[in-house]
Amino acid sequence: MTTLHDDLDADGILTLTIDLPGQSMNVINADFTSDLAAAIERIKGDAAIKGVVITSGKASGFMAGADLKGMGGLVGGGGSERSHEGTKSRMAMLFEQVYRLNKLFRDLETCGKPVAAAISGLALGGGLELALACHYRVCVDNPKVALGLPEVLVGLFPGAGGTQRLPRLMGVQPALMYLTQGKSMSPQEALGFKVVNELAPADQIVARAKAWALANPKAVAPWDEKGFKFPGGVGAFNPGFAQTFMAGTAILAKTTNHNMNAPIAMLSAVYEGTQLPIDTALRVESKYLAKVVAEPQAGNMIRSLFVSKQAAEKGARRPAGIAPMPPQKIAMLGAGLMGAGVAMVAAQAGVDVVLLDRDLAAAERGKAYTADRLAKKRTDPAKTEAILGRIHPTADYADLAGCDLIIEAVFEDRGIKAEVTRAVEAVVGADTIFGSNTSTLPITGLASAWSKPANFIGIHFFSPVEKMPLVEIIVGKDTGPAAVAKALDFVAVIRKTPIVVNDSRGFYTSRCFGTYIQEGLALLSEGVLPALIENVGRQMGMPVGPLAVNDEVGLDLSYKIAKQTKIDLGDAYRPTAAEGVIATMNELGRYGRKGGKGFYVYPDDGSKKYLWPELSVTVAEAGEPSDATPEAIRERLLYRQMVECARCFAEGVLETPEDGDLGAIFGWGFLPFTGGPFSHMDTLGLANVVAILDGLTQRHGDRFAPPPLLRDMAAKGETFYGRSAARLAA
Repeated sequence: MTTLHDDLDADGILTLTIDLPGQSMNVINADFTSDLAAAIERIKGDAAIKGVVITSGKASGFMAGADLKGMGGLVGGGGSERSHEGTKSRMAMLFEQVYRLNKLFRDLETCGKPVAAAISGLALGGGLELALACHYRVCVDNPKVALGLPEVLVGLFPGAGGTQRLPRLMGVQPALMYLTQGKSMSPQEALGFKVVNELAPADQIVARAKAWALANPKAVAPWDEKGFKFPGGVGAFNPGFAQTFMAGTAILAKTTNHNMNAPIAMLSAVYEGTQLPIDTALRVESKYLAKVVAEPQAGNMIRSLFVSKQAAEKGARRPAGIAPMPPQKIAMLGAGLMGAGVAMVAAQAGVDVVLLDRDLAAAERGKAYTADRLAKKRTDPAKTEAILGRIHPTADYADLAGCDLIIEAVFEDRGIKAEVTRAVEAVVGADTIFGSNTSTLPITGLASAWSKPANFIGIHFFSPVEKMPLVEIIVGKDTGPAAVAKALDFVAVIRKTPIVVNDSRGFYTSRCFGTYIQEGLALLSEGVLPALIENVGRQMGMPVGPLAVNDEVGLDLSYKIAKQTKIDLGDAYRPTAAEGVIATMNELGRYGRKGGKGFYVYPDDGSKKYLWPELSVTVAEAGEPSDATPEAIRERLLYRQMVECARCFAEGVLETPEDGDLGAIFGWGFLPFTGGPFSHMDTLGLANVVAILDGLTQRHGDRFAPPPLLRDMAAKGETFYGRSAARLAA
């Protein structure tokens, strides 16, 4: 066995220690399942084995679940163009594949010997399901340890008994709270819910598990005992059970807008399975999981939300041949909301930060931002003091001496940025890496103020920095590989997800995200009711409607960006309907949420915001309300974003679809259930995408026109990910 190390003691207790070679964390892969199957056969047939303890040899924890990287050949197996018989055959095969692990864990549970899990740390997904298939669970008494079933967050749901054993231990209603949200529980919570049976210090968990196995030679799972009573009761005629699923269905509809396959299938598996004997229930679970796995959604979500994300965070886009250069001391220029946020996450990561602003009072306010956030989180006082001790507010450029990375987040004005850039270089020299946090201004132009452009790069954060996971690294025309490596090393230190893009006005995220807002404003100018625009935006899967998000960004900022763009582009600039709406709102002094009024009204008493009642009659250019349908509005909001993403790929702003999907999902919240715009276009079929864009172009203008590369790829039957893979293989 390569993944399981066995030790049979004098009392006949076999300890199986999971320790996958070459892995920092145990995962369920083909080698592990093969080894576990062999171990179960030995347990059944060897009379010398009186009981079993399963534990981990990894310091990182017990087990993190299935190896999602190895699921590429399994997910997305269904296809509407297959023949009925072919699809049925494929579904039967998928069922057998997903049921295999379920059956293996059931074989362990019914092996005839007592089996205990000694949970040494983190146990997620299939790792927790393995523990649930044991008869007894001793968990390390450490509040930082997480136990949970987070599969729904990547387009799947627990498929090795989790939807059946968890409700049988803690009851349907509390189990669904964890299952549908992918939430983890602490060991103390797990003990309270009877998900684990005992807590113990780390050096005692194996001994405690052995002692239990010796004392309970005839142990079976509770649901295999005659007269098993389901916690809280089950069945359509049980009032609590019925109410749970009525409420659960409504909550899922609200939170997912029926866009995600896995939560709905999981709810069905729990509803049906909990009313059946466990063996039948496990097959029901696998039936629903096979249906989810057969659709492209799961594969797209796994690729973007797990595989691509992990690869990016491990340096997939870092230039080769450059030694690690994590920053020791950075300078943050500008102590506003963005600068203060960057200072906070850097200090939390152990990096010293010189926080500079126009005067010391402003810099001190930036430091106070961190103090306020830490206080709200009830951070340990000693830890708070250490973090705040790393932030050094100043108004003196001389204090920047010794910083090995400079990040600028001053006012979005080319002249002001150039002035600050030159003042910094006079102190630290041109060999220091300088990063600009601009959201729209091209990096190549800004780099002209730094005498060594190879060391100038864009580092675009998202607000609020401490919550938003993405950082967009922008490579200017003359940016060198050392600057890229330095920026990525900093992002790794602060534990964010990076993408790397090439220079362009608005780069990738601001440019494409802006189209969602602009199309919403275009619809508004045409007389579409504001509430309809907002509701369709949310129902299609965006975090908020286009009008609400523009209020958050600031209508005055949108106005200033439009003015700067007009100046920069000169005769090439083309006015838009969105520009007219923004100009009108600014003339009326409606600047967005920060001013208490924008497209929405924000009451002084803190009550819920509401759409400005006069909005339609104030900004609509049409004389009568539009008769646009929700389907037509959704199509425009969706395809306006996707075509701009395709243009970024065609123009070389994006070099990989992975960066495009990560940037869209984590940067502006693009429909996570699709896996991102490039995954979605590949799934829809590029020929279909081009046909829809052509129709939109005829009806609404050239902003929907597909770029020539997209049209060419569609004609050849290509996909974005297929093209990228072919390029890497060449």
